[in-house]
Amino acid sequence: MQHPYTHLPARSFWRTAVAEPDPADIDGLWTPKFTIGQDDPVVTAGSCFAAHIGRALLAEGMHWYDAELPPPGLTAAQQAARGYRRFSFRTGNIYTAAALRQWVAWALEEEKPPEEVWEEGGVFHDPYRPTVEPDGHASPDDVLRARAVTLDAVRTALGRADVLVFTLGLTEAWHDVRTGTVLPVCPGTVRGTYDPGRHVLHNHTVDRVLRDLTDVLAMARGVNSRLRTVLTVSPVPLTATATGRHALVATSHSKSVLRAAAGQLADASDDVDYFPSYEIVTGFPYRAAFYEPNLRTVTPDGVAFVMRHFFRAVRPGTDTAPPAPAPAHSTPVTGGEDHWCDDAVLDYYAPRSRPVPPAR
Repeated sequence: MQHPYTHLPARSFWRTAVAEPDPADIDGLWTPKFTIGQDDPVVTAGSCFAAHIGRALLAEGMHWYDAELPPPGLTAAQQAARGYRRFSFRTGNIYTAAALRQWVAWALEEEKPPEEVWEEGGVFHDPYRPTVEPDGHASPDDVLRARAVTLDAVRTALGRADVLVFTLGLTEAWHDVRTGTVLPVCPGTVRGTYDPGRHVLHNHTVDRVLRDLTDVLAMARGVNSRLRTVLTVSPVPLTATATGRHALVATSHSKSVLRAAAGQLADASDDVDYFPSYEIVTGFPYRAAFYEPNLRTVTPDGVAFVMRHFFRAVRPGTDTAPPAPAPAHSTPVTGGEDHWCDDAVLDYYAPRSRPVPPAR
């Protein structure tokens, strides 16, 4: 008797697709909806894990488009400290779909960003990217001018890109109820001052994430109708949760929401795809082999394994080697991935023998 399961391929069954193969040989996890050519401009943004993607694209000889190049005269270390060559524009980490929607709305002048800045020790910082200038700016006007440069870079990148790769990282976000904006981190942890009457935690739902991503794509396609999008979910767990839940439960909840929203949007659109970097790292056949001992930071081998799956799918029939070391003109990630994760500073506040706070 014939039924839908009669002629399914081996990849459709858990035993033959997952349980029997060696974990390193599990393949065919992603079949891209659209081609990404060698010369197609690819724009990357998102959580700290997303910083690996641009470097891997460069190492593979593909066209990672950097719309906000560093000024001349900076060393590689100085570029890295100021957030250059990490994403396609110097927004810093964008952990939530709401924050991406906010940056795109500002860049395309759908909304106007607040002019508030944070003062600390006589220098000034941008509340919406508080770590990209570790030494701060000399004046509030300098903060706003630097932000305007980045907004111009976002606008340019969206207009020129063929593909946007966005990595979703978190659902927990701190909202400023006075300005109606989303902040990248809780004020008072990295910089700024926490005000309980002003700064409110929201744990975004699937509906909220889906709505924010849908708005992003609608705005972006308004300036670039050919833009295609690849969504991923970061495999990096939450450093800390302010929901009152256990960190393990909160991480599972957050990543499940992001995965559901990304999958729902990808299923609904031919121009949106989902790449399973999250599953490749966190899937239990791999038994946490791709994490450092802190069970949070993804190892270089883990990143290479993820990108090998990406390039094999983009270039079917080729056996792509792990990405080579980043070219000299790209920004290295020194000190491990946590060096670039703004929320990694939250570990300092854990109730135990406290490490020295990360240098910023």
